[in-house]
Amino acid sequence: GSAPSPPPAGPGPGPALPAVRLSLVRLGEPDAAGTGEPPATPAGLGAGGDRVCFNLGRELYFYPGCCRRGSQRSIDLNKPIDKRIYKGTQPTCHDFNQFTAATETISLLVGFSAGQVQYLDLIKKDTSKLFNEERLIDKTKVTYLKWLPESESLFLASHASGHLYLYNVSHPCASAPPQYSLLKQGEGFAVYAAKSKAPRNPLAKWAVGEGPLNEFAFSPDGRHLACVSQDGCLRVFHFDSMLLRGLMKSYFGGLLCVCWSPDGRYVVTGGEDDLVTVWSFTEGRVVARGHGHKSWVNAVAFDPYTTRAEEAAAASGDGERSGEEEEEEEEEQPDAGGTGSGGGAPLSPLPKAGPITYRFGSAGQDTQFCLRLDPAKVLGTALCPRIHEVPLLEPLVCKKIAQERLTVLLFLEDCIITACQEGLICTWARPGKAFTDEEAEGQTGEGSWPRSPSKSVVEGISSQPGNSPSGTVV
Repeated sequence: GSAPSPPPAGPGPGPALPAVRLSLVRLGEPDAAGTGEPPATPAGLGAGGDRVCFNLGRELYFYPGCCRRGSQRSIDLNKPIDKRIYKGTQPTCHDFNQFTAATETISLLVGFSAGQVQYLDLIKKDTSKLFNEERLIDKTKVTYLKWLPESESLFLASHASGHLYLYNVSHPCASAPPQYSLLKQGEGFAVYAAKSKAPRNPLAKWAVGEGPLNEFAFSPDGRHLACVSQDGCLRVFHFDSMLLRGLMKSYFGGLLCVCWSPDGRYVVTGGEDDLVTVWSFTEGRVVARGHGHKSWVNAVAFDPYTTRAEEAAAASGDGERSGEEEEEEEEEQPDAGGTGSGGGAPLSPLPKAGPITYRFGSAGQDTQFCLRLDPAKVLGTALCPRIHEVPLLEPLVCKKIAQERLTVLLFLEDCIITACQEGLICTWARPGKAFTDEEAEGQTGEGSWPRSPSKSVVEGISSQPGNSPSGTVV
């Protein structure tokens, strides 16, 4: 059916609709014969392959993923696996439980603009719970939510109030506003336990910073939690002990997004200072900043994969890289072994120890997508060093790829996913990967990146008619 008309813009500046976000869950190899895709019908929910969820206005869409190796066709947007339309509130964020995901269960959390959190199962249609239904816990919008690592029932939800709540999907919410007792407090934060004789949600409340808590991320080992707030602070906690282990301040303005390096050594943030900031968790200080954006940075992500073929091509074809850097790159990359499509070595995760060349990307409200490389030099000082006191990273690639602000950036083994506020979800082929003749049409030169969207592009559901489905690549 047709999408409902978007609600009118509120008074003052700011977007009328919540930011488009995308969640992905992997269920094993696709089992649809010869297509590389699970069936795009409700009956295909239990099939193998990926599942993609994204929000647009008051709607929530579910489709089979198109990012597996060998996938060569776009998603049929006329046949979503599932579609939900909400009244009176709008989805603002969501997260699949990758730990429990299987062909017989796909658990999903959805946060809303009015403060509620929904728990549902795409397979078990009768499994659905609503938390904070009466808005007794928090009346502000849910800004972000995440399952605890390797947990079947525990999750965190942050709100525009600056509060972070711990829930258990097996427990009900109290019928009255919860009462709390102070457990711990420190510089810019306090932790409370809920007073209840019986198990009730929320189990605990964290008050973090001043203003909205915009995003948080667990470290790869699940032991630490990084939070970014509108007060411009990054705070890193040891989750179990609730102790503050690190603090960083933005150059100015609020911090909007955060991610960890694959080895847990670094935290990268982005925000209203138009910069990305690299903070060393082990040293507790800023080590570099990256520029290239002309507006707020909405998403940051590390690329956990690399190839020897890509490194060789970059070393021989990038005129801006010095010979010393080329030698360093060659020595640092692990031997991936084997061969992949296009004659190169297959993508492999970065090692957890030893010298590593880190690659990360950022996406911003200026509609640009930037890729950066940090040679892991130990430089920079203080809680918020001046611009000239830390290395300023130049983007390897900076491309305008959309007409509206970018809100999603996700690195996968075979592709990179971006999404913009227009509701356009695109997958981008990694450089050096093989294409069919049909896919190769319109591709840019071998040395440029990102390429035009591959044929696996989700051609988007636009809130405005007449827009190009693949955005604009400059």
